[in-house]
Amino acid sequence: MVVGMAVLAVAPVWAADKSAVLIVDGQNNHKWAETTPVLKRLLEETGRFRVEVATTPPKSGDMSQFKPEFAKYKVVVSNYNGDAWSASTNAAFEKFVRTGGGFVSYHAADNAFPEWKEFNEMIAVGGWGNRNEQSGPYARFRNGKLVVEQKPGPGGHHGMRHPFQIVVRNPKHPITAGLPEKWMHNIDELYDSLRGPAQHIDLLATAFSEPSTKGTGEHEPMLFTVRYGKGRVFHTTLGHDVEAMRCVGFIVTLQRGTEWAATGKVTSKVPADFPTADTVKLR
Repeated sequence: MVVGMAVLAVAPVWAADKSAVLIVDGQNNHKWAETTPVLKRLLEETGRFRVEVATTPPKSGDMSQFKPEFAKYKVVVSNYNGDAWSASTNAAFEKFVRTGGGFVSYHAADNAFPEWKEFNEMIAVGGWGNRNEQSGPYARFRNGKLVVEQKPGPGGHHGMRHPFQIVVRNPKHPITAGLPEKWMHNIDELYDSLRGPAQHIDLLATAFSEPSTKGTGEHEPMLFTVRYGKGRVFHTTLGHDVEAMRCVGFIVTLQRGTEWAATGKVTSKVPADFPTADTVKLR
């Protein structure tokens, strides 16, 4: 595996109409204060988004004061994994997505809210938070298709952090159209054993969870979309930290996935420095 470093700066291409994006953060078992500015920069540098951030109270704080106006935005990007929101905020978010709002679940956001039924339908599968067989089946890629498997066991696991190869399973979707069939991703957590309602999934890409890195020996979902009412949900398991977020593959799929969640279309071309089947590319 060869690592290449892109040296060209990425210049914004300012669009006439920018989609309003809200990043939600404030609690996470990951370093949200470091990753949110990167998410914001990566989206804004495309020229397609106007990004704002809503930060919740700290752990055990008064969550009744957290009331974002979701309807002001085209898409919400979650960098949140923490205390439950208020019932009214949950209801407002459900309405936002169900009636056509976009939602991007980024990395550990799929660990959040194990007891919130509608949220789990939005993300389709998630991990940790005491998820188990009561949360729904496991979802893996076997024999050329997405397979859901109902059996006992915890939801959510990853082995050792390492570079791994992403395999595109749906090259016709706007998010993955034009990407190489296989591309190397930078050092990251390879999520496995995610489970949940596992409905309305369009599986875009997977990665093999190597037993040698304490993985499952399964092809695990990495990138997928979910239909929730009229809403478009893009779920990426990638991007554990700032270093993982330097991967051009992560950057491009985040940007494309957010645009698709916001508009149903993807207008960006695949950049020349996109990773190859055996080469990680960083920015």
